[in-house]
Amino acid sequence: MTEWLSALAARLAAGEAAVLVTVAHTVGSAPREAGATMLVGGGPGVGSVGGGQLEWLASDAARGLLDSAGPPRLVRLALGPSLGQCCGGIVWLVLERIPPDSAADWRLRADAVARGQGLRRQLAVDDAASRWSVVARPAHATAHLLADGARWTLTHLVGGIDFPVTLFGAGHVGEAVVRALAPLGARISWVDTRDDIFPAELPAGVQAITTDSPEAEVRAAPPGSYFLVMTHSHPLDFALCEAIFARRDFAWLGLIGSASKRSNFTRQLVIRGLDPDRLADLSCPIGIPGIEGKHPAVIALAVAAQLQQVREARRAIDHAAHPPPAAPPLSSLPRP
Repeated sequence: MTEWLSALAARLAAGEAAVLVTVAHTVGSAPREAGATMLVGGGPGVGSVGGGQLEWLASDAARGLLDSAGPPRLVRLALGPSLGQCCGGIVWLVLERIPPDSAADWRLRADAVARGQGLRRQLAVDDAASRWSVVARPAHATAHLLADGARWTLTHLVGGIDFPVTLFGAGHVGEAVVRALAPLGARISWVDTRDDIFPAELPAGVQAITTDSPEAEVRAAPPGSYFLVMTHSHPLDFALCEAIFARRDFAWLGLIGSASKRSNFTRQLVIRGLDPDRLADLSCPIGIPGIEGKHPAVIALAVAAQLQQVREARRAIDHAAHPPPAAPPLSSLPRP
């Protein structure tokens, strides 16, 4: 998640310094993964590195760095009795103060991520500040800590838009699904043919599109898109599914409806020439099994969980194909 990024750009522009707290490495059980980032400043914190006593200590250390204007720090915290926690793991955190005079650079970085690019960060033990660069391909947020005794180097990737969603239908269920997916980092194109159906205020990362040609939005969606079809019209639902199947580069297609609706749609799609082997790419009914409620919020919960499952499965496949650098042995990691 990159909610801290726009918040950082805004605070720096207002003349406020802030501290980035990043999970650099974990061993054993830990509440957050490497790459998780929290912003600490004069206002409320943004993001999280795990909550509880761990986050309280991290925030306290960050406020100390904010006041002292010192160099970046590496902090090691064992999640045991001394912290009042029983996770049993170890977390290394990197704390770095970001001064207000870098506001223009951070605005450019936030805009780059909003456009779907990623950021790469490099920081070594003796550096006064991180070196940031924009990478063209969206990156999964992660971090790698390479260490040799007291010397260490952090590589941190900040994710761009790797969760593009095009959702057709702005009814009650569509709105509930949008509000459930937005906090997960989805960049949502929310499409309907009715110009008075969208709420006045939209969550961050959501674009409302009113159009008489919703099929055109299928063609405009980026590769790897997640499609959700839940309009007020069954003929339109079918036309959209047909248009989506004309593509072979989508990540997932979900259609709201019953098993009988699926059966009807798949029969017509095959008659129109769709390879029957591709019918497995259609998820209908939508939502993870075992959640049967029909309230819009319940459906949204089930659908959001289903999409997250798909995302994590795809990420695991990508991870296996492009494994990260091997983690350093515990004995080599610094004990500041």
